[in-house]
Amino acid sequence: MASGEFVLETDDLSKEFKGFFAVRGVNLRVRKGDVHALIGPNGAGKTTVFNLLTKFLTPTSGRILYKGEDITRTSPADIARKGMVRSFQISAVFPHLSLLENVRIALQRELGTSFHFWKSDASLAALNDRAEVLLDAVGLTEFRSHMAGDLPYGRKRALEIATTLALDPEMLLLDEPTAGMTHEDIVRITELIGKVAQNRTVLMVEHNLSVVSNLSNIITVLQRGEILAEGSYDEVSKMPEVISAYLGTGNG
Repeated sequence: MASGEFVLETDDLSKEFKGFFAVRGVNLRVRKGDVHALIGPNGAGKTTVFNLLTKFLTPTSGRILYKGEDITRTSPADIARKGMVRSFQISAVFPHLSLLENVRIALQRELGTSFHFWKSDASLAALNDRAEVLLDAVGLTEFRSHMAGDLPYGRKRALEIATTLALDPEMLLLDEPTAGMTHEDIVRITELIGKVAQNRTVLMVEHNLSVVSNLSNIITVLQRGEILAEGSYDEVSKMPEVISAYLGTGNG
């Protein structure tokens, strides 16, 4: 089924809750190197699809393939080790540790030493250079010594991206990355996502259609648990069925 150009694919993916299909027959194809957005009005099934892909839910039927491998029954931890990582959900941000210490712990996780908190600072110093690079990548170098819990919301999200990048994912799944942010934070995080997407594949669920139009190569529109339309932002935003789906529902 995998053509080689698609990193993530679903085959007739469905999820039923007590007789109600939240997702029905979804065939999603995420191309390598794309920023692919999953959008739709409230109740369209976006979150359910995302939770199925990242194994927070088990499909009622259908398959999920990552780089051609069937991962339908694979655990979230094993999927992360294969290179597909969900940001903001698995990222560990410890509020009473500094930003540098947070990123260093994430790097330890990659090395299989996440719980070696008793190691001396000297023995962990080898991770500092890589941690500094990651903090610089998300624009947080000047805050390296600050406690994570003291960060404003937008910068805390940037730190979560840094801890996710510590796992060096091939594919990054972003769950509403700009939700609850100020305009300034949205601009900053949008630029950051564009930067980190340059050498990896990104799939995101996002309410803010301005963010979607700025970042996405391709958009899949869901309605009532099924794919309604797919294409570039310019293409799907002009489709009468998409306009109708959003009419009076907001950008959910």
